[in-house]
Amino acid sequence: MNKINRREFNKTLVKGVGGISIASQLPFHSLRNRFDKKSLGVALVGLGSYSRGQLAPGLLETEHCHLAGIVTGTPAKAESWSKKYNIDKENIYNYENFDQIASNKNIDIVYVVLPNAMHADFCIRAAKAGKHVICEKPMAISVAECDAIIAACNKANVKLSVGYRLQSEPYTLEVKRIVREKVFGELRYVSADAGYNSRGNPDQWRLNYALSGGGALMNMGVYAIQSAIYGSGQNPTSVSAQEFSTRPEYFKDTDEAIAAQFEFPSGAVGNIFTSHNANVNRLYSAFDKGWVELNPANNYGPLSGRRSDGEIIKFPHKRQQSLQMDDFAKHILTGSLNRAPGEMGKRDMIIVEAIYESIKKNGVKIDLNLGRLGIVE
Repeated sequence: MNKINRREFNKTLVKGVGGISIASQLPFHSLRNRFDKKSLGVALVGLGSYSRGQLAPGLLETEHCHLAGIVTGTPAKAESWSKKYNIDKENIYNYENFDQIASNKNIDIVYVVLPNAMHADFCIRAAKAGKHVICEKPMAISVAECDAIIAACNKANVKLSVGYRLQSEPYTLEVKRIVREKVFGELRYVSADAGYNSRGNPDQWRLNYALSGGGALMNMGVYAIQSAIYGSGQNPTSVSAQEFSTRPEYFKDTDEAIAAQFEFPSGAVGNIFTSHNANVNRLYSAFDKGWVELNPANNYGPLSGRRSDGEIIKFPHKRQQSLQMDDFAKHILTGSLNRAPGEMGKRDMIIVEAIYESIKKNGVKIDLNLGRLGIVE
């Protein structure tokens, strides 16, 4: 298992952080008054744009968990976060002393929000420390690393979840219901697109293969794969894929855009498209007697949906990350459904590896054997 040098990792982050960043300005206040015995302490490992803009603000809105600790290699971040969120000094760690978190009773869950190539290392270390684990998507950079994370969590008897925020989001759950209950009959076709136009710093870690393990497919492509699966209610049986490059001077190390075609056990077919050079954000499922669409389908929300019978799908907006983390906390506390278990992350990485294999073989169809995982949707 390859490990990224912590010092080099910090240097890379200074150069630029990729992905979609949504700024959030929050007033300083203490969370301590609302903690109770039913609220689990979460430590965020990595304080980049997603932790700063989504996870930390989301933990201000959760009911069953709260921000209790942080792990960062940047002392200035440790100081500013400590002041902003009233985090006690004993709950602040760096990448070198992270394993000492094992003795911290204030922290129940470790959320790994590092570059993809560092997921396995810190998830396994968190499990060995006896902490429940949330691993940001994609789960790892290989199926083998997914297996290692799952094995470590099983051995330590801790719970594991992947950071699939949309699995707790009401629009997504409504599409699942429509598919499951066959509101419009049998599925015939599904199309899922997920991407954005990257014009930022070319040195960002998402464009560095050693840190990301891939490009658009390993970032937004995971959403497209997920959408195609819950938009069909089936795991694909085969995939073929093609890669496109229009800006090779910018995407020097990672894939810019990928299209893939799925076959499903019912006979239905599907397409996905993912890109770091195009703003695409849609799910469309066609059935015998109608269709359902989410557009947008995978951003931070609010999402929007409609059906062929004229019905508009609409729900009150709530931060997806809050819903996701509360669902996992409830799973730990009550044994409720784990909406995004490690096996789901492994399944998606099997599909990712098959897509890359198909591209290397000029689009040849690759058979998949996913039923054994027992994970659909």
